[in-house]
Amino acid sequence: MEGQGVYSPKEQYYQMFCGAVGERMGSLALWRVLDEIGFFTSPASAKHHMNVPGGLLIHSLNVAKAAMELCETPRFKNCDKRAVMVAALLHDVCKAGKYIEKPDGGYRYEDTRMLGHGEESVILIQKWLHLTDKEVLAIRWHMGAYTGERDWDTLSKVYDSCPEALCVHMADMIATHIMEVE
Repeated sequence: MEGQGVYSPKEQYYQMFCGAVGERMGSLALWRVLDEIGFFTSPASAKHHMNVPGGLLIHSLNVAKAAMELCETPRFKNCDKRAVMVAALLHDVCKAGKYIEKPDGGYRYEDTRMLGHGEESVILIQKWLHLTDKEVLAIRWHMGAYTGERDWDTLSKVYDSCPEALCVHMADMIATHIMEVE
């Protein structure tokens, strides 16, 4: 704990992570991997929201907080809150270490895996931690229609059958376009 009862963003994230993931097999390994791949120090984007060191961590916290607020609304009250929290905290794991600092102080995005944003996060996480079906869908589809028109029919079916996925998408949009706007 830093300061007088004030938790650092990483400590806040750890508390949420432990509360959501609990003692699932692989949780400690995943935590170590997140640290090793730079999840806690990476920016969240190259040019847009939270494009600062540690921005990915702050963005993930913002998405988790927005998602929990949405789960208190009539539309999302029946969501599996644990699945929503896990997905909110881990939805952008694939971004860790992909933003390379430029000499001018900005960042450039370098994607060497080319798996797709949501898909890559699911694949990386499941090397260490089993995800439930709802968590997989929420992470995979958190980008919503931004994945392209080819996905729209499937996206609609996912959101109709898995409100957790829609909740995480909406929380991501709230964090990106409301909470993180300067």
